[in-house]
Amino acid sequence: MRRIWKYLFIIISFFLLKGINVFAQTTYQAKLNANSVRFRTGTGINYAIIKELALGASYSIEDLNKYPDENGCEAGWYKLSINSQIGYVCSDYVDIIEINENTTGTAETECEIEMQNAGFPSSYWGKLCTLKKLHPTWNYKAIQTNLDWQSAVNAESACGLSYVQTSNEEYIDRSCKSAYSSASSWKPASQMAVAYYMDPRNFLTERYIFQFEYLRYDTNLASSYVNGAASILKNAQFYIYHSPNGIELGQVINQAGAETDVNPVFLSSRMLQELGNSNAEYDLYSGIYEGEEKTLYGYYNFFNYGVSDSCATTYGVAHCGLTFAKNNGWDSPLNAIKGAATSIASTYISVGQYTSYLQKFNVSPSNLNKLYLHQYMTNIAAPSSESSSAYNTYKKLSLLDSSFVFHIPIYNNMSANIININNGATGEVQNKDVEKTTLDINTIVTSSGFSYTSKYISKIAADTDVASIKSTIESVGGSGSVKITNAKDIEITSGKIGTGYKVIITNNFKSEILEAVVKGDTSGDGQVNALDLLQIRKNILEITQLSGAYNEAADISGDGKINALDLLQVRKMILGVK
Repeated sequence: MRRIWKYLFIIISFFLLKGINVFAQTTYQAKLNANSVRFRTGTGINYAIIKELALGASYSIEDLNKYPDENGCEAGWYKLSINSQIGYVCSDYVDIIEINENTTGTAETECEIEMQNAGFPSSYWGKLCTLKKLHPTWNYKAIQTNLDWQSAVNAESACGLSYVQTSNEEYIDRSCKSAYSSASSWKPASQMAVAYYMDPRNFLTERYIFQFEYLRYDTNLASSYVNGAASILKNAQFYIYHSPNGIELGQVINQAGAETDVNPVFLSSRMLQELGNSNAEYDLYSGIYEGEEKTLYGYYNFFNYGVSDSCATTYGVAHCGLTFAKNNGWDSPLNAIKGAATSIASTYISVGQYTSYLQKFNVSPSNLNKLYLHQYMTNIAAPSSESSSAYNTYKKLSLLDSSFVFHIPIYNNMSANIININNGATGEVQNKDVEKTTLDINTIVTSSGFSYTSKYISKIAADTDVASIKSTIESVGGSGSVKITNAKDIEITSGKIGTGYKVIITNNFKSEILEAVVKGDTSGDGQVNALDLLQIRKNILEITQLSGAYNEAADISGDGKINALDLLQVRKMILGVK
């Protein structure tokens, strides 16, 4: 009898314990919502700095009290323990995250069962269920990449593929010799840095989950997008510059987003990411170019399109960006923003890169030949930064309880311990972006802002430099994949590209030779002048006959005929009249 009671006691105890879910462990994390946060020895800015902490870094916190401010942080200070050292951080820069971790791997709660059925492994449940409790209207979809975690990190750690701003040596790949031309503070990211920013579980918080937001235009939020864009950009110089000129960029961005089916909050965050708050890129956003090339006046580029490292090093950011804008007809803020949004929609969102995360880490492309290729940015923290901007905007507009959908990647064997090899990621491995791409040559050309047929590459503006054409195409297709020869088949690297020049583009499968067509340039010197006017007049009078690329260049109106209309267009081009 005593043995029976003993077993009954064990069984009853099991169900009682199961009923209160003893397997869930509640912990708290302090997650930093700003970069270069100072960890100090006391509760004031007069205390010594122990170290600077990075955006998105998380630390365990047991004491949830805010300590009174002595100087510099009115909201109070949180006490943290980092590597057994006690210090204080201004609470303005900290998000406290409550995490109910499942320690058994067996789904117990209704939410855990829901997440398991959605395809998320147990290591995702705690943070997702914390978010689900805060925002019941949010929805989560698992992207099953079927990629091995260690292999994916190795591939994304290729030398020069990602850069990071940090003083943490473990996050810097010193074995990578690739230099970032625009700022010495940017360093090649190590495997540990890549693994941190690539692991979705590090960003399943209110602020940072928006890097997994689906980036199409949501008609349910249409009435809020204008204010949302303005909220993100209000302190940016390019936004302030246009306001007195009668251009409300919030409305322009919303219109561009609606017409291209791209989320305006995302577009605004991307613009801020590319141009920043300062006036450093005045030439790109003002329509006024202070360089020598007058033909670049009146063009706009809010997304740094066409600004590859090689082009910027040779010609400068403004020249490269405005040349790209001119080639694409971005002659107003609306056309510039709409043009960039169209490109993002067609070359990223439509091919499987429909979140900020996937535009950085291309781990689930529609075409598996593009795996790990075709990244939008080299800044490894860009998805987190854009996510923070989106979060701040939605919070300010009281939209956080909208029905957002987040698409979150899953990898196999995510328990693998990532360590740096050779004090960095990749040794002599070269940047994957400079290898010959698997993109179709048609896609390379059109994504670079030009027009493509099986014989010609067109939509090239007069007075465009050969090096600019080469670097613009290589920014999409990779270095070493473009060669340009003149009409005598001699390779050239400088000077103006003219009609009849050959642009040889090579991808991983084949090469194509395309003849350049510069509208109005029938003489092949890359300029539009009186000689071209004479040649077109002779063609109309049937004195001489233009053929091939030169005939295409003479047909400025694009109606398939060469007539007085084209003659008039050339005359206007010479006179500088639109």
